[in-house]
Amino acid sequence: MSTCLWNRGLAPTGIPLSAILSLLLALGSAGAEDKAPASVEALWTDIDPGAEPLDVRSVRQWKEDGLLLSYVTFHVGTFKGRAARIAAFYGRPRGGRKLSGLLHLHGGGQRAFLHEVRYYARRGYACLSINWGGREMEGAQPGDPNTDWGAVDPTQQNVSGYSNLQPGEKYLDGFESPRNNNWYLLTIAGRRGLTFLERQPGVDPGRLGVYGHSMGGNLTVYVAGTDRRVKAAAPSVGGQGFRTMRWKLLPEQRRQVPNGAIELFRATIGFQAYASRIRAPLLWLGATNDFHGIMDDTYRTGALIPHADVRYPFAPHLNPRFPPAFAVTRPLWLDQHLKGAFTFPPMPGSRLLLDGVPRFVVTPSSSQPIVRVEIMYSVDPDPRARFWRTAKGGREGDSWSAELPILSVERPLFAFANIYYRLKKPVEVQFARPTSVFAISSMLHTAAPGELREKGARATDTPSRLVDDFSRGFRDWYRLSADNPHHWQFWTRKITDPKWRGGAGERLTFEVKTEKPNRLVVVITENFFRGYRGSRKGESVTVVELPGGSGWYEVSLAAGEFIHQESSKRLESWDVADLLGFRAYYGDRGGKVLGSVRWAGDWPEFRNLRWVKTGEDG
Repeated sequence: MSTCLWNRGLAPTGIPLSAILSLLLALGSAGAEDKAPASVEALWTDIDPGAEPLDVRSVRQWKEDGLLLSYVTFHVGTFKGRAARIAAFYGRPRGGRKLSGLLHLHGGGQRAFLHEVRYYARRGYACLSINWGGREMEGAQPGDPNTDWGAVDPTQQNVSGYSNLQPGEKYLDGFESPRNNNWYLLTIAGRRGLTFLERQPGVDPGRLGVYGHSMGGNLTVYVAGTDRRVKAAAPSVGGQGFRTMRWKLLPEQRRQVPNGAIELFRATIGFQAYASRIRAPLLWLGATNDFHGIMDDTYRTGALIPHADVRYPFAPHLNPRFPPAFAVTRPLWLDQHLKGAFTFPPMPGSRLLLDGVPRFVVTPSSSQPIVRVEIMYSVDPDPRARFWRTAKGGREGDSWSAELPILSVERPLFAFANIYYRLKKPVEVQFARPTSVFAISSMLHTAAPGELREKGARATDTPSRLVDDFSRGFRDWYRLSADNPHHWQFWTRKITDPKWRGGAGERLTFEVKTEKPNRLVVVITENFFRGYRGSRKGESVTVVELPGGSGWYEVSLAAGEFIHQESSKRLESWDVADLLGFRAYYGDRGGKVLGSVRWAGDWPEFRNLRWVKTGEDG
């Protein structure tokens, strides 16, 4: 077990700690059921993250643009008789006093990030980014120390440990226990990071925050749920609960099964067990189609937080990226709760009305200037693959409303709204231009087929062979690498929606205009995160030669013209098509390059994306 209660290497009796731990492990499994903590409270009640000395060691320090930056290591704890140390980057503004402290927790496959430390130090924070995953530190020199977990391994070199309760060589307890889970050790590391921050000169220990992305979002929830020193939390696409439970509206999707008793896992490691313990204001930054931070379960988990100071900015269509209007919400949230430098609007009021044609009504706060309101809905039970329709509606007094036409009452209905607000002045966002707009989301509303029928919802919509006329630009699409003139990508999930699904014998047809000759890559992604629908998945690709010039060029593609990039088999139908992409350039893992490596001229223009029956006039 962890020894964060004790001084490094010795128990309070003066007996070597390693001897005590060896004795405990040698006891085996006799009475093991009684030893394993059975709740979050029992798991953490005896852990004091400030009891052991940090033993901070500076690898190097340097000054940069008014900032003081450092590469450090510090003591996490002693596990199975061996000390564990973690590497980190730390930064603060030079000469800063009474600074808010901010802990950054990186995501899976990542490492401590200097850019995070620099960004928040420039905003007036003392920021620590811990290297819990143990990858080589940015700018490391030969011989530089790195994270060393000693006798345990909660990194991604031990992936099975994230769902484990059973004993083993790299785990703490010799019996089934939540202390044998990677997240337990990583949470200790995060809490030790808070101890590091509160002890730094110039840091106000009463104003500490934590944030992280993906697996770092997981850790943010664990740390916020176990440490009352946290005064603001901002996880992104991670930390939602209910992962070991089947989705009621998609029972064919396999749930996660831990290595150990599932009820013990839920009670001690499940995120939903930590949500009720979070006292800090929390902003849950998400993307509607993220594979890791499931949108539906994020809201379910957030509902368990015992206060109302929670916000949800969900970027539409993305996985797991955030446009500037959404990304900026995190620093603004931290500014509000750690520095008193901003005020978020209250959570928008919202209603899903099901009598007749379904209708969504949202009433946002007007405490800040509203730029626009977007009401979105979907009929796909799979949150990772669903297409979000932008509803047509308008303002009615203080509210915005829109009808949500549906094809059938036998499919569920999901709806929410994004409210875009104007900032007083542009705010810097990492890896993007400053933004003068920020966005927050309403609650997510869900209606199962039974509820739709019970409340008298009517299906009035009809299928459409016109997928997009582009009169609203790329409103129902998302763009990647949009600033790269050669490697841009335009994507939509619209073709997975039953309203716009292609039928047998139909051709994907569109018109395109390009200034100069180019090779356009068209991609169909099959069974995107839908393993329950068929074993074949991945991308099928075709390349279109575009002549260039001032006129429109018609393209018409049969399913069989798309070649699967791994199996080399042709796409048999549109039935399993989940994503449509237009790309300038496509490179596979084998190094094969398709398309225009250097796109000539401006982006292409598109119009009249539609399905056309073979033999019909397009």
